[in-house]
Amino acid sequence: MKNHTAPTTKAKNGHLSPALEELKSAIAKLEKQLHPLTKAILDEWETKKSNYRSENFSYFVRGKEIKVANFTESLSHTQIPKIAVPKFEDWGDIVEWTMKENFPGEFPYTAGVFPFKRQGEDPTRMFAGEGGPERTNRRFHYVSKGMPAARLSTAFDSVTLYGEDPDERPDIYGKVGNSGVSIATLDDAKKLYSGFDLCAPTTSVSMTINGPAPMLLAFFMNAAIDQQCEKYIIEHGLQDEVEQKIDAIFAAKGQARPVYKNVNVKDEVLPQGNSGLGLMLLGVTGDMVLPADVYADCKKRALQSVRGTVQADILKEDQAQNTCIFSTEFALRMMGDIQEYFIDKGVRNFYSVSISGYHIAEAGANPITQLALTLSNGFTYVEYYLSRGMNIDDFAPNLSFFFSNGIDPEYAVIGRVARRIWARAIKHRYGGNERSQMLKYHIQTSGRSLHAQEIDFNDIRTTLQALYAIYDNCNSLHTNAYDEAITTPTEESVRRAVAIQLIINRELGLAKNENPLQGAFIIEELTDLVEEAVLNEFSKIAERGGVLGAMETMYQRNKIQEESLYYETLKHTGEYPIIGVNTFLSSTGSPTILPKEVIRSTDEEKQQQISNLRAFQSRNADSLEGSVQTLKTTAVQNENIFAALMEAAKVCSLGQMSGALYSVGGQYRRNM
Repeated sequence: MKNHTAPTTKAKNGHLSPALEELKSAIAKLEKQLHPLTKAILDEWETKKSNYRSENFSYFVRGKEIKVANFTESLSHTQIPKIAVPKFEDWGDIVEWTMKENFPGEFPYTAGVFPFKRQGEDPTRMFAGEGGPERTNRRFHYVSKGMPAARLSTAFDSVTLYGEDPDERPDIYGKVGNSGVSIATLDDAKKLYSGFDLCAPTTSVSMTINGPAPMLLAFFMNAAIDQQCEKYIIEHGLQDEVEQKIDAIFAAKGQARPVYKNVNVKDEVLPQGNSGLGLMLLGVTGDMVLPADVYADCKKRALQSVRGTVQADILKEDQAQNTCIFSTEFALRMMGDIQEYFIDKGVRNFYSVSISGYHIAEAGANPITQLALTLSNGFTYVEYYLSRGMNIDDFAPNLSFFFSNGIDPEYAVIGRVARRIWARAIKHRYGGNERSQMLKYHIQTSGRSLHAQEIDFNDIRTTLQALYAIYDNCNSLHTNAYDEAITTPTEESVRRAVAIQLIINRELGLAKNENPLQGAFIIEELTDLVEEAVLNEFSKIAERGGVLGAMETMYQRNKIQEESLYYETLKHTGEYPIIGVNTFLSSTGSPTILPKEVIRSTDEEKQQQISNLRAFQSRNADSLEGSVQTLKTTAVQNENIFAALMEAAKVCSLGQMSGALYSVGGQYRRNM
C-alpha cells in the first residue's frame, strides 16, 4: 500500500495549496452571503469580549464618557466580573445569543438598558405616605438618611386620589391622611418635599396618582420651580428684601403666613435632615417676589433638571382600579397635553406617565396577564401620542413602566421579556432611536403576597421577590414592609424593608455580577415561554379592537377577575400552598397577628389640613374666578390644559381645579 503523508498548506514555491485556496475561497464566498447585521455581529465579537475582560469599561451617556471597573474583588481575592462573557465559539451560537440576549445596554436590552448599574445610587425607592405633608416629609427624611440618593415614592390618601379637598363631610373626613398623604394645595406639596433639592441629580420623586395626576404634577413642578427661586434669592443675598415683600402681601390680606408644623411631634421645628429648602415661599410663588425674567430662568432650569415620574396611567385605572375621575377620552387628552408640554419645555428627566402593571397584578392578574396588559397599554399611549403629531423620539424616552413582583416563576423574567418586546417594537415598527427603545421600569414587591397571618413571614417572601428584581436589572425597586398587610409601615418595619434590598445589593456576592441570569437554561426557557404567551395575548386584544375596544366589553377587567378567583380558590383549597396561612400552621392555627403599632392619621392632622386648605382658599379668593375661567376656556378651545394647570395650581386647590375640569370634561364614575 502506498504511504500517504499529511497535506501541506503551502506548495514548494510558498503559495497556498490548492485545497486550502479552494477552502478559503469557499469561506469568502459564504461570508459575502451573510446578512450585514450578522457579519457585523461576528466582526465585533472578539472586540466586545475583550472590552469586558480588560481592567475598565468605557461607554458614553449623552456625550459624557463613563468609566467602570470590570471586576470586583471578593474577600478571597477572587476577581468577580461585573458582566459575565459567554464562551461561545460557534458562529450560530454567537449570532443567536446577540440577537436574543446581547450584553446589558445593547439591543434588544434583554439583560438591561444600561451597560452597568448606576454608580453611587442603589435602585432603592423610599416609600411613604400618611397623615399630613409634614408627617410624610419626616418619614422621607428618616428613610433617606445616609443614602447617597433620595429616591422618594409617594402614596396619596383616597381623598386626593379622587381629586377632592379635605373636608368635614362624613364621607371624606375619616379618609383624610389615611393610607396615604393628604395633598390639596401647592403649599402642601412644598412641605411634603421640603429639604430635598428637587432639581439635584441625586433626587428622584415618584407619585402614585392617576385621575388627578395633572393637578398633582402641576403642584410638584411649581414646588420645584419655587425651590430654584429660593436658591436664587439666597445666592444673591435677597432674603431681607423678599421677606419684606412676603410680609407686605400677607399684611394686605390680613392673614398670618403659613408654616411647617408637624402636630404629632412636640416642639419639632423641622425633622432631622431637613434643611428647610422649599419653605421660604410658603403662601406665595416666585413670580410674586422676583422679576419676570429671573423667574422665567428659574422655571426653565427647574423643568429641565427635575427627575421623577407621575403614574397618570388612566388605562389601567379603568381596567383594574377605580380612581377614574374623568372619562378615558378626556384623561387621555390631558396625558397628551402633559407630554406636549414636556416636549415644548425640554423636560427630559421626568417621566410623564408610569404605565402600571402593579395594580393589574394586585387586582388578581397572573404575571403573564400583568405584562401583556401593561405593554399593550404602553403601545396604546404610543399610538395616541403619534396621532397627535408627536415624534416617537420626543416622547418615548418619557415613558416608564411599573410592575409587581410575586413568587411565580414567570416573575424571574418579567423585565427581560418586557425590555425585549418593547425594544423590538419601537425599533422595527415605530423607527425609534436607541433611547426610545430602552424600557425603564420600577418594580414593587407584591402587596397581594403580604398576609396578616404569620405576619413575620412576609419579609421572607419580600426578600425572594427583591432577589428576582435585582437579578433582572430593574431600574428601581420598592420592597414592601411586612406590616403593610394591616397598616402603613412603621419606622421599624420600613427600615427592615429597605435593608432587604441593601443587603442583596451590597452584601450578596452574586449580586456583584450584573448579568447573573444570562446563560441559565431555565431562564432562557422561561423568557421564550413568557414572551410567546404575551404575544398571544396581544393577538386576543387586537381581535377585540385593540386596548380601547377590549375595554368596551370589559375584556381586561373580566380576565383579571377570573384569574383572581382562580388564585383564591387554590389558596382556599390548599392546592396553592402559602406557608403560615393554609399550610405549616402555628399551634394556634392561622390567626391574624396585629403589629405592635398601627399607623393612622390623627384628628389633629385632619383638622390642620382642613384649616390650612381654608386659609389657602381665602387668601387666593380674588384670583380664583379668573384662574378657573382660564382653565375652562383652555379646555373648551382645545388648548394645552396642563399649561393652564401650571398657573391655576398657584392659586387653586385640588378640588377647585377638579371641579373646573368637571364642568367642561364631565365627572366620571365606573358603573360597577
